[in-house]
Amino acid sequence: MPPTLRLYNTLTRTKEDFVPVDAANVRMYVCGPTVYDYAHIGNARPVIVFDVLYRLLRHLYGADHVTYARNLTDVDDKINARAARDFPGLPLNEAIAKVTEATTAQFHADIAALGCLPPDEEPRATDHIGQMQAIIHRLIARGVAYVAEEHVLFHVPAVAHLRAAPKYGALARRPLDEMIAGARVDVAPYKRDPMDFVLWKPSRDGIDPGWLWPNGAPEGITRPGRPGWHIECSAMSMAKLLEPFGGGLACDDPQKNVFDIHGGGIDLVFPHHENEIAQSCCAFGGADGSGRMANYWMHNGFLQVEGEKMSKSLGNFVTINELLETETFGGRKWPGEVLRLAMLKTHYRQPIDWTVKALEEAEKKLERYRGLIKNFGSDRPANPSAIVVQRLSDDLNTPSALAEIDAIARRANGVVGSLSDDEIRSLNSATAIEAQTAAANELRATLLFLGIDIDAEPEGAVNLLFEREVETKIAARLDARRVKNFAESDRIRDELAAMGIALKDGKDPASGEPTTSWEVKR
Repeated sequence: MPPTLRLYNTLTRTKEDFVPVDAANVRMYVCGPTVYDYAHIGNARPVIVFDVLYRLLRHLYGADHVTYARNLTDVDDKINARAARDFPGLPLNEAIAKVTEATTAQFHADIAALGCLPPDEEPRATDHIGQMQAIIHRLIARGVAYVAEEHVLFHVPAVAHLRAAPKYGALARRPLDEMIAGARVDVAPYKRDPMDFVLWKPSRDGIDPGWLWPNGAPEGITRPGRPGWHIECSAMSMAKLLEPFGGGLACDDPQKNVFDIHGGGIDLVFPHHENEIAQSCCAFGGADGSGRMANYWMHNGFLQVEGEKMSKSLGNFVTINELLETETFGGRKWPGEVLRLAMLKTHYRQPIDWTVKALEEAEKKLERYRGLIKNFGSDRPANPSAIVVQRLSDDLNTPSALAEIDAIARRANGVVGSLSDDEIRSLNSATAIEAQTAAANELRATLLFLGIDIDAEPEGAVNLLFEREVETKIAARLDARRVKNFAESDRIRDELAAMGIALKDGKDPASGEPTTSWEVKR
């Protein structure tokens, strides 16, 4: 019997048993990137986190019974600015298309290198303008949106009157004055209330793309315009995850206008997700306040770099592509599976400190796993560890899951940990070998289940026998140094260098004894 999946719900601030609306059609929506530039490593965190959840849901409910939608925001002021900067001689729409096509392709390549599966649905904002306009019409008709100076704004105080959605602020649980302060980014004299947010805004000639209203604009809208950020995700999630009617909108039955999981980074709780709930439920929720849009709201924690907030001004802003393809971080390139493992070592709801040391530790661990699989694995298929599945089912507890993977690796190592290389080669215990083979195969299958494919041996990877040989030589070199036999110490150092091994000498901080660490030269 599969384990019960439990997820932390930001809306209730509790860990809850996951009960899908329809077990034959489990649905998840995650806010994707705004495609104006290379995605940074902070952007990678929700992609990896919800990829793990997607894999788990497919395992528990069947791949054919799970739909994962992750959007692309391809209409945004940052995109417009980048298009004008990079392609000043092109018509606006052509310049925007070039920017979004290139950055989308780069995003796909980068996250594929991180082991992420493509979502089942990847809606683009510009393909759903009609749905956004239809939702806006419904909100105006229900008295929770109004037109002012060519803008359409959602009137937050009207939520309480309509009773079609949870109390505004229920997701963020922030004091009113804090929410008002956040809303003042878009403060304007035509707003009825400081909390009101933009659903539609007029386009600036020659600067922004613009859309007309083919089915009739709201009274007071006379110019082409473009959507606000929040309305985009409401329209795209409805179009891809809910039973549609008229123009791909949600259906008119409030009980059917809810999907299972809505995810994203913790920075999206307010105002983005708070506003999504308000506008979606006011447009399609029931008069009894039954609207909720999604049953489970999940958010990953912040990422900082080497103990500081990531920012371009601090010089620690690093993109996924830079980590993969350049020597920007730590003076070298990093394999995608190393980046993924380092990300999963921290529970998704906790803040993560992205450090060179953490990447080095993840790489060394993967090299050991690779050596175990190469030495003791076989081509026989295996299932992922049931214990790992169980631990992931406890609110994606990846640190606990990785601890179990270490235990599997120890079983794969088995009796060989105490034997010499010659004894390893001459093992003839069928029982021991069979147990090690089973553990090595389980190790491979479990890593694949987590999206970590280490079958392809990267440059510089080591296997178990090679690692033991290196460590034996290092121990002999340390012995030579202790008795001041520097000629022998230098000979072993040169021998290791010829094997492609770089040494780093130091001292144990407690005992003062000399120590040596090593790595494969890059």
